[in-house]
Amino acid sequence: MENPEIARIFWDISEFLELKEDNPFKIRAYQKAAQNIESLSENIKAVYNRGGLKALEEIPGIGERIAGKIEEILKIGKLGLHERLKKEFPPQFLELVKIPGMGPKTAVMLQKKLKIDTPEKLEKAAKAGKLKGLPGMGEKKEENILKGIEQFKRHIGRFPLGTALPYVESIVAELKKLKEVDKILPSGSLRRMKETIGDIDILITSKKPEKVMDFFTKLPQVKEVLAKGSTKSTVILKNNIQADLRVVAPESFGTAAHYFTGSKQHNIRIRERGVKKGLKISEYGIFKGKKRIGGEKEEDVFKATGLPFIPPELRENLGEIEAAERGKLPKLITIKDIRGDFHMHTKASDGGNTIEEMAEAAKKLGYEYIAITDHSISSRIANGLSEKELLSHCKKIDAAGKKIKGITILKGTEVDIKPDGTLDYKDSILKNLDVVIAAVHSKFGMKREEMTKRIISAMHNKYVNIIAHPTGRLLGKRDPYEIDMDKLLLEAKKTGTYIELNAYPERLDLFDFYCKKAKELGILIAIGTDAHTTSQLETMRFGVAIGRRGWLEAKDILNSLPLSKVIKKLHIKR
Repeated sequence: MENPEIARIFWDISEFLELKEDNPFKIRAYQKAAQNIESLSENIKAVYNRGGLKALEEIPGIGERIAGKIEEILKIGKLGLHERLKKEFPPQFLELVKIPGMGPKTAVMLQKKLKIDTPEKLEKAAKAGKLKGLPGMGEKKEENILKGIEQFKRHIGRFPLGTALPYVESIVAELKKLKEVDKILPSGSLRRMKETIGDIDILITSKKPEKVMDFFTKLPQVKEVLAKGSTKSTVILKNNIQADLRVVAPESFGTAAHYFTGSKQHNIRIRERGVKKGLKISEYGIFKGKKRIGGEKEEDVFKATGLPFIPPELRENLGEIEAAERGKLPKLITIKDIRGDFHMHTKASDGGNTIEEMAEAAKKLGYEYIAITDHSISSRIANGLSEKELLSHCKKIDAAGKKIKGITILKGTEVDIKPDGTLDYKDSILKNLDVVIAAVHSKFGMKREEMTKRIISAMHNKYVNIIAHPTGRLLGKRDPYEIDMDKLLLEAKKTGTYIELNAYPERLDLFDFYCKKAKELGILIAIGTDAHTTSQLETMRFGVAIGRRGWLEAKDILNSLPLSKVIKKLHIKR
């Protein structure tokens, strides 16, 4: 089993226990275990094989009991507790709970009162006005549930990049072991690093494709084989993503890579340019009349149309072709440009590791600096720190900084922006910190003008450096809150506030469109992982991927600067 599958079992258990109104601490334990398993950079089976239960217990959030449950899953492929809980509820009941506007108590009540146990039945009842009059159900609640259903339907069949990419990487790693595989390339929206993925396309060249197809369809990641052939096979993976493996001719590999990477609009523009030059460009090659003149390399496509190579992340027909014509393509940010991370949590709030452990892990990544930014007091569910606790925490950060050489540890906080726009901590507290990240963690349903005013108010605080996860979205779970991002960016420029591109796989928040807009306005972006464990520090790559889609270069990123310049930038408002 892959990490996401095991994590999914624990997420399910936490949701079932919420439905049963079980112990909140037990529920939180399963949620934390799921979160930390999901973000592990190493396959959990490899961890277990290396050191058994003791090795599992070294993973943050994994105690003796949960380690035993992981062992059970690894040995028999399922968990008894999970199977028992599933039998207590209708098959689609968890989908019902996941609809925004719903919750465990509401779901249970609707099941008892109206026998509603699927999203389809819920939608039908809500549209018929049958929910009004039930306990806790008014017209507004019914309206919110209908909006939640629409949001739920929009996300069906889409998978976060952070879920899809590790799966594909594990499959590619297995296929690369075969001597029959010559070239291999994941393509489609995954290669363009879109924040959500519909399905997966993998291209290969091979002289013996039948053996490769046989191997592919029997991979442990595969749940169901939909089609198997000598040049194409289609499977459903265990995380429910459809994956196609295509064999292409070596002389067509480059044009096939371009064609299947997309986007469709980008490809149309490229083919049109080819036509103007008397060429036919398809996945099979580049032809002048009947004569093949290229196609083995992807660069052939761009060269034939008079363009330099355009990175996959930019291929959305959003100005990349015009920029290429003018020689103005950006030199996109890479993971090697990142010198530090401003957003992470420790055991002091809701993290799984100590200050020292986070610093040592960041040091291994080659970082020059990090900021420890645990939650403020209003985030009670995240064990937020009181002002007194924060000041004590700062002393521990300073002590850790003296102890660990080779990396600078900055004192920070992720401070809540209250609904009225004030902050969780007084200025007399904030002035003691090196980095202040301000964020919204409550009242997501505020009106557009109110939410915009709320965040702008925080920007005007001279100690606030960065606005974290500015739209509040959770991919597949929560839509962005209503906010005027154009106005927010203009105010960020005016106040000298930086905007975060949150790299946490469930967030990937800032949208690529607004990354580009911030760049055009000259606003520096801080890519932060929002890491709650040491392994989550490695999710920086997802933030970099979205930054690349937003045309960002190293010069546009706050944490690509050396420490001396970062300190000056962080104190520019004071």
